[in-house]
Amino acid sequence: MEKIRRLLAFCFVVVSASAINFELTPAVSAAPVDAVAIADHFSSVKSMSGDFVQSDPRGEKTSGRFFLQRPGKIRFNYTGQSGISLIADGQSVVIYNKKLKTSRLYALSKTPLKLLLDDKVKFSGNRLKGIKDDGAQVTIKLADKSAFGNSNITMVFDRKSLDLRRWSITDERGQSTTVTLSNVREGVRAPPGTFMINYAANREFNTTTK
Repeated sequence: MEKIRRLLAFCFVVVSASAINFELTPAVSAAPVDAVAIADHFSSVKSMSGDFVQSDPRGEKTSGRFFLQRPGKIRFNYTGQSGISLIADGQSVVIYNKKLKTSRLYALSKTPLKLLLDDKVKFSGNRLKGIKDDGAQVTIKLADKSAFGNSNITMVFDRKSLDLRRWSITDERGQSTTVTLSNVREGVRAPPGTFMINYAANREFNTTTK
């Protein structure tokens, strides 16, 4: 179960060892134009799907398929025999493990994942902690201490297309998990029920005597 928690840690603050190393330019009172342009472009993408590879602090990787729909909805289906899935329905985030019959529920507003899923994302003000433009990609670091403490999220965008390529969520100990996207399609309608959380099952899993 501990391994599963590490693998899924990008959605909340149980994560482990930094996967992106760079020096970011400190944020200034007014967000750089590039950050605003990227935020506007990212906000305009109301739905997408694709493949992902998740790297944990130990270098172990897992993969799967994802669906995203603004505001607040995302689903990650992990490959393998465990039947693991992560779902955000706009209010909550849940992790299901069908094989182990476990379910863990979290408030979406208390996870850095919320910064990806807002209807209108903002890369400005106190939330913007740093930005780096190396000519090929733009790296933006965001944090919101009032929402999820000392955790932060670092997002990497293609400099030309402004499309999101990967993100890394780092906890207060400086440990992180990175998710890299590929084969992304925008404007894709997810199948019915994709973002539905079974709250009754979550209660059952967590109240049943083992």
